[in-house]
Amino acid sequence: MKEVGRKQGVALPCAACRLLRRRCTEDCMFAPYFPADEPHKFASVHRVFGASNVNKMLQELPEYRRGDAVSSMVYEANARMRDPVYGCVGTISYLQQQIDALRTQLALAQAEVVHLRAAASTQNTSRSDSGSPTSYTFEPSFDMDAVVQQSSFRESLWSCT
Repeated sequence: MKEVGRKQGVALPCAACRLLRRRCTEDCMFAPYFPADEPHKFASVHRVFGASNVNKMLQELPEYRRGDAVSSMVYEANARMRDPVYGCVGTISYLQQQIDALRTQLALAQAEVVHLRAAASTQNTSRSDSGSPTSYTFEPSFDMDAVVQQSSFRESLWSCT
């Protein structure tokens, strides 16, 4: 058992044993992973997976992998508490949709830059042909409000689909 749970020489039960209202022994499977000062971790894991299933999963794993398994179970249990149907898969799906939307926005912005550069080179070529100085540089000016309106228009298109 961890020393965190000690108080005046008396061992406090780990969070799992406290929730399950049983005596915490020295060889308690849960004590290293669910300390007494973090009861919420085991409570959420117990609610989603059940103590018996968690115990079985931990016993099947080598000891060096149990910490990672407990971290994964805590993460999945918390995700299931927020979204009982999809769990962390729902979060992953949402983030993937955001990545796709941002990639589309990036592609549109890159296409716009290419278009502006092409328009600038066309204007520079036509001005140099008309006798104006060749050192003329094109500085595109655009209204930031128009960019914001255009991006909010694109967002409204995405929300409709």
